[in-house]
Amino acid sequence: MSIRLTILGKSPSWQDRDGACSGYLVEVDAGPRLLLECGSGVFGKLRLHGEYERIDAVLISHLHADHLLDLVPFAYALTYGQQLRSQRPALHVPPGARAALRRLCGSWGSETLIEDAFELIEYDPAAELELDGLRARFRLVPHYVPSYAIGLDGSGARLVFSADCGPNDALVELAADADLLLIEATLAKPDLEDGAHLTAAEAGEIGRRAGARRLVLTHFSDMLDPAVVRTTGEQAFGKPVALAAEGETYEV
Repeated sequence: MSIRLTILGKSPSWQDRDGACSGYLVEVDAGPRLLLECGSGVFGKLRLHGEYERIDAVLISHLHADHLLDLVPFAYALTYGQQLRSQRPALHVPPGARAALRRLCGSWGSETLIEDAFELIEYDPAAELELDGLRARFRLVPHYVPSYAIGLDGSGARLVFSADCGPNDALVELAADADLLLIEATLAKPDLEDGAHLTAAEAGEIGRRAGARRLVLTHFSDMLDPAVVRTTGEQAFGKPVALAAEGETYEV
């Protein structure tokens, strides 16, 4: 038994050439299929990996477009596309998301589009969330808006996702001894003003401090030199790291 992680999109707030923003398919053997984030371009990538209505739940870390905008085409597909089952997939979103998504969809007159297509649930970041074989825990991490790093435990394995964040101790705590830490590495140089994103070196340092067994760097642009991203991440982590690439799968 294991957790299987497939990269659907790893771009930052603008898409790579033929790429997608944040989106990760998480599967447990004989268990749930979870879509972690649903940024721009992710829905089309998801369809390469099976029927979209096979998704049991969607989990969103924070309310930025590159992490949620493809909830719109996903909702249209669930509303007007083929119907494989009667039960709506659950959509677990941060506090305040219902109102934000209504404002988004209401700009063209479909205010409840997303909540009509999904079973929308605003999670409590202070509580654990049960996802039918997976247990999710949250930690608030520094970003421009409230952003929650997510720890997923199931089948004796632990996957931790950084969400978008700057350097912080909360992620180190959440990721302690994680089997795999999927962590953003957006920046080419440190953000000394806002501290809202990580460099590959800062990501590697968090992974080292947490004692994570494996590190996968994500949320970086194809405009960065991947060799530099990998090398600086490995120097800080102290052992090899992987660079997220669309279609790649990791067994956790």
